[in-house]
Amino acid sequence: MANGQWYPPEWPDRIRALADGALTPVAPKRAATVLLLKDTEAGPVIHMLRRRASMAFAGGAYAYPGGGVDPRDDDTRIRWAGPTRAWWAKRLGVDEAGAQAVVCAAVRETYEEAGVLLAGPGPDTVVGDTTGADWEADRAALVARELSFAEFLHRRGLVLRSDLLGAWARWITPEFEARRYDTWFFVAALPEGQRTRNASTEADRTVWTRPAEAAAGYDRGELLMMPPTIAALRELLPYGTAAEALAAADARDLTPVQATARLVDGEIVLSWPGHEEFTKHVPTAAKAADATGGGRA
Repeated sequence: MANGQWYPPEWPDRIRALADGALTPVAPKRAATVLLLKDTEAGPVIHMLRRRASMAFAGGAYAYPGGGVDPRDDDTRIRWAGPTRAWWAKRLGVDEAGAQAVVCAAVRETYEEAGVLLAGPGPDTVVGDTTGADWEADRAALVARELSFAEFLHRRGLVLRSDLLGAWARWITPEFEARRYDTWFFVAALPEGQRTRNASTEADRTVWTRPAEAAAGYDRGELLMMPPTIAALRELLPYGTAAEALAAADARDLTPVQATARLVDGEIVLSWPGHEEFTKHVPTAAKAADATGGGRA
């Protein structure tokens, strides 16, 4: 392949089915993912995980910690610090309950998949090392949905630090995909005293890497990534520190990016608005038959 763009083999058939009216899109589920950064002498590095090859969705692709919103993420008992829910609602383009759920999902999933917790005893503090056995027991209970995030924070007397997150982008899975997500991307800096670990059952590897190095690996076809993943990496390149990226987040355009498919000269053109590098040309069934001789009399 020319690069590492993740492109499932079943997409052409699903795109054709959608264009023919034979496929009904499923509603996307809300989700959140976090671009976790830390500073080094060589510049900021980002935490990435590689999804297990056995995963039905994007197996083998590199991604960031994240996942779907839990129905309990909008629990009003969650102690909150930083910008208000109303502020986040305006920023994310949803109602206040939805804004809390998305922000909460970002913090919860980062803890579940990377062991990093953006919360503290008070509005100006962050917890330190979270690698002890008691922390791991709570993390496992969160993953199993035996414990809600509100209950977890209350049990430990912690406040969710929404001010440690910056909203970066929003991507919606194409209509022809069987698993669809409306995903908000956030940036955050690794809190002092904490360290990441591969706590995800969906990943077989985690790395800290410079965005430029990961992007170069993608360009060489060595690292497999979905369009939102590599797009975020490229967008981080101008920033020399994690703080600079966080400071830039509030000015970021959160207009949802969603792939569209249109028929042009016998081909289905798949494109992501504003991201021309991901454009794909998919032959229609008739053109594909002609190309193989199947359309000859």
